[in-house]
Formats: sequence, C-alpha cells, structure tokens
Amino acid sequence: MEFSKFEEKLNITFKNKDLLMQAFLHRSYLNENKGLKMNHNERLEFLGDAVLELVVTEFLYAKYPKKPEGDLTSYRAALVNTITLSNVAGDLGMNDFLLLSKGEAKDTGRARQYILANTFESFVGALYLDGGYENAKDFIAKNLLPLTDEIVEKGLWQDAKSRFQEVAQEKMSITPQYKTVQEVGPDHAKNFVVGVYLGDEKAGEGEGKSKQEAEQAAAQNALDAKGWA
Repeated sequence: MEFSKFEEKLNITFKNKDLLMQAFLHRSYLNENKGLKMNHNERLEFLGDAVLELVVTEFLYAKYPKKPEGDLTSYRAALVNTITLSNVAGDLGMNDFLLLSKGEAKDTGRARQYILANTFESFVGALYLDGGYENAKDFIAKNLLPLTDEIVEKGLWQDAKSRFQEVAQEKMSITPQYKTVQEVGPDHAKNFVVGVYLGDEKAGEGEGKSKQEAEQAAAQNALDAKGWA
C-alpha cells in the first residue's frame, strides 16, 4: 500500500511512516498476516477520539459563546458521530488505504461505515503522536469543522429519539421501545446494535459506539423509513 499517495493528497508528511500505516491497520488484517510486526489501530483510535472531542469542543465553545451546554453537546455529537466521520473519511479517500482481512474487505455496508469512522479517529491519533496537537487540530479544522454551519442551520443536530417519539405518539399513540440487538468488539472499542420498536413492529435499527448513539441512529433510520423525517 502506497501511503505516500495519501500524504500527497492531504499535503501531510509523517515523520514516522509506521504510525501512518498503523492508523489504517484493522485488527482483522493481522489475523491473516501474522508475520507483520505491527499493532492494529485500536489504541490510536482511542487516543484520536479524545483529541477529536477536545478540538471540536474548543471550536464550538468559541464559535457559539451564547449557546447553552446542552446545545453545544448536541452539535458536538452530530459532528463526531459515525455517519459524519465515515462520510468525511470516504471523501478523503481513506477507504482506498484500509488494511483489512479478505472477509472484511468484501463488506461495503454498515460495517465498513464503522471501520471508516474508526479509521478517521485513529488517523487523528496518529497525527497527534507524530506532529503534536496543533497538527491534529489543523487537520480536523480543515476537514470536519466546516460541516458545523450546515449541521446547525439545517437542524441536523436535533435529538432523533425525541422527534421519533413525538411523531410516533402523535400518529400511532405508541411510545417507541429500544432493545439492544448485538454488542460486538473489545470492551474499549465496542459497537452496539439497537432496534427501535413500535409495538411488535421493528421500525428501525442503528449502530453506535455507545447504546445512546445506537439508539439515536435507530431513531433516525426509523424516521427515514417511515417518511417522518
């Protein structure tokens, strides 16, 4: 894999090329390439998640000095959720550099979306280790933070669970119920799959790094499926 092409595309140069490669190295790839003496990207993802949250929080705190904590938290959640991060990662071409097992490489659906979002975070972690906080901050400011205005102006930050409950009660006199369908991954990088039900009907399903995020994704998918969005 020629990661130099990715560096050229982003106009970023890593001092430690192994860190760059590790950012794209999925656990499944190591299972099929046991001779590769490198670690997968989950520790970088853990670090990058914290750096990302701090950068976004600093930005929102300065940009919206009169907004309450609750609104800022919702804006941040919309910026760093799986859908947003995976879309940005896709636009940057990260998909072309993923190091995956043959099985994972065939899956281009929802699982790939989560891999891309996690890779974005691990790349941020690698940038932080290689060039410091400002280096990571510049990358986030250029590629993620410009989405803020659209998210705020179009109300994309609003709580999908609250909207779905309101419409479901109005149209069907039913309060949605959420059930965890699956938990996958190690404890420090677990993904949750949650279904949302209207009585016996499964109205939608969503995934997330927490049950709360998965419930929000399920509610949004249900809104879309019902045409209530």
